[in-house]
Amino acid sequence: MKHALRATLLGSMLLAVSSLAFAHHGSAISYDTTHLWSTWATVTAFSYQNPHPTMTFDRTTKDGTVEHWVSELLTNPSVLARAGWTRGRSVDALKSGTRVKLFVGTSRAGGHSGIVMKIENDKGENIVGDRGDVKAVDLDGVPDGLQPQGEKKLPGQSASAQ
Repeated sequence: MKHALRATLLGSMLLAVSSLAFAHHGSAISYDTTHLWSTWATVTAFSYQNPHPTMTFDRTTKDGTVEHWVSELLTNPSVLARAGWTRGRSVDALKSGTRVKLFVGTSRAGGHSGIVMKIENDKGENIVGDRGDVKAVDLDGVPDGLQPQGEKKLPGQSASAQ
């Protein structure tokens, strides 16, 4: 009986630890990080949280339509803090109403959701992070930004399901 209890407890502990290892997802599975695009946007909300900070922003298309986007930042808070972007500094830099240039990888499911790879202020300075080498195609004002096409959508999704 004691051995069965120990085995059950050990098995439960191993299951719990292994599930934690798989809890974090890779960004490339959810977002197209190989086809980045940039746009000017206005921050509507920013949250410095684990596992990734989140941000909502509005961008205006060439015809004047305002798009409301949701996003997460690629970099996690511990990496941001080590680069000098503490919670206070990041929240101050991304206050609601702040105009920023964003470098975005759109959700593989499409829509107005993405991962922000880099943020610049209106002076062209890299803010909230240290990803200075990110390059993207400029799609400022282009409706919907860069949406996934064909087989570039969700892994495992058949072409007929699109």
